[in-house]
Amino acid sequence: MQYAKLLDCTLRDGAYLVDKKFGDVTINGIIRGLVAARTDLIEIGFLQDEGMGEGKTVFNNSRDAEKFIPRDRGRSMFTVLADYSRYSLSSLDPYTGRSFDAVRECFFKHERHGALQACRQIKEKGYKLFVQPVDILGYTDGELIEFIDQINAIEPYCFSIVDTFGSMYTDDLHRVFSLIDHNLTPGCRIGFHSHNNLQMSSALSQEFLRLAYGKREVVVDATISGMGRGAGNTPTELVMQYMADKLGYTYDIDAVLDMIDDYMPNIRTRCEWGYSTPFFIAGCYGAHVNNIAYLKQKNSIRSKDMRYILNKIGAEQRKRYDYGLLEDTYMEYLRSEIDDSQSMARLKKALGGRPVLVIAPGRSVSEHRRLVEEHVRAHDPVVIAINFIPESIPIDYLYMSNARRYSYWSGKESFGKVKKILTSNLVTESETDDVVCFQRLIKCGFMHVDNSTIMLLRLLDQLGSGPIGIAGLDGYQPKRADNNYVDSEMEIAITHEDPAELNREIGEMLRDYMQTRVHREQIVFVTPSRFAGNDNDPNGGEIGMEMDRNAVPGVGAGGVHS
Repeated sequence: MQYAKLLDCTLRDGAYLVDKKFGDVTINGIIRGLVAARTDLIEIGFLQDEGMGEGKTVFNNSRDAEKFIPRDRGRSMFTVLADYSRYSLSSLDPYTGRSFDAVRECFFKHERHGALQACRQIKEKGYKLFVQPVDILGYTDGELIEFIDQINAIEPYCFSIVDTFGSMYTDDLHRVFSLIDHNLTPGCRIGFHSHNNLQMSSALSQEFLRLAYGKREVVVDATISGMGRGAGNTPTELVMQYMADKLGYTYDIDAVLDMIDDYMPNIRTRCEWGYSTPFFIAGCYGAHVNNIAYLKQKNSIRSKDMRYILNKIGAEQRKRYDYGLLEDTYMEYLRSEIDDSQSMARLKKALGGRPVLVIAPGRSVSEHRRLVEEHVRAHDPVVIAINFIPESIPIDYLYMSNARRYSYWSGKESFGKVKKILTSNLVTESETDDVVCFQRLIKCGFMHVDNSTIMLLRLLDQLGSGPIGIAGLDGYQPKRADNNYVDSEMEIAITHEDPAELNREIGEMLRDYMQTRVHREQIVFVTPSRFAGNDNDPNGGEIGMEMDRNAVPGVGAGGVHS
């Protein structure tokens, strides 16, 4: 019984990861491969009022998209997606049969009544209509039944269950499918589009196909290799294999595997997707993945912190992505109102007027250990290590403001043997360590406000330290995520961030620090750094206002983003 169709939406849902620009060669290659695989429906991109361009899967009308429709369509039908808030249907020309065959109209719940007119227009212009309500689990049963009654009058080709935030479990699918199946006009198909935050996409797609058997024609969405924002989508190859093995469909799986081999390795050099703990948290809380992407860039954030913040901003707000609200909530979460006057007094007595050597965890600390040792002998500084304990360099203090680093090093025997300066996001009081208020060390306006090295420099300025030497403040090496730290166990994946952008902002924060500090003692780089100033000698050049414009040739990677 051929009751189900597979819709591949790689060129649309996967497009978010590459700014909707796959390139013409890749677009044509994926379409040819999907046609060869006998894919039932192929979604080739978006209808939008703006954002079109060469090599992009964004179109203003059917004529724009026509160049990507092959002469030999095989048995495939072609679709595009129109976002109610981003596309005016006055731009859509009537169906000609030479371009896409169907339009999928998506909209938020608060837009649903206005979207009804858009749905009517799509049908009037001759296209098959897919109705794609965002976040189906955000509807009450009553709201969904009422809306289905209105949709039935339009008689769409398909009405979809859209698990926008990847938060659906099997019992949710059973409930929603039963409700829609019972109330939707018999001639309309039911679609299913899921996201893989809870690692449920493939299982839910199979369950959806089982639920529909003998009851209703259905359409299930998928993408090649599960490509999609955050945790991604249901993989096309998995759904095809299931439908071939269990339902007797005749897809050409080899054609899909060829596409994966031909295009996915290159695409993965430009972006990443797949299961991760933060995206699991997004699924748990029904949150837009952009919230997670923003919070992941914070140095000091942990998974449980993300849970707290998403819970704090509320169910409706986390379905959007208000970066200002996220930043305010994050800063409120970090703000610990503690009295650090005693710690500051002790530290000022110990560090005030004294030369200080700050050791960040970059590789140059080990590669240029001799320079560090010579600086210590020459200046007799107070030595402060940031977020790590050097194996071969004696230190006077361990400074920590990064929660992940604190958790890691606190399990080491050496942790209890060193004096520590801790920020209040880690602990609010300590009998043996000096704890300073996190809030006094940050300056809003930067993405990485909690950069540990910058925070320590601000603390030293408040304490009125003497001249400062900096070692290990190397910066990030572009396209390297495995060679950034003096200790290999400190390595973290930075593929979700642009190393050049990280370096740029760190340079900005250093310049801001140099311009606003109260005490004007000399600051020098002891080891090579891409942030060295106008003096091109990396072994003693004073920080200048053009520091990141004068990167030292041959400088290695390093852990400034600690």
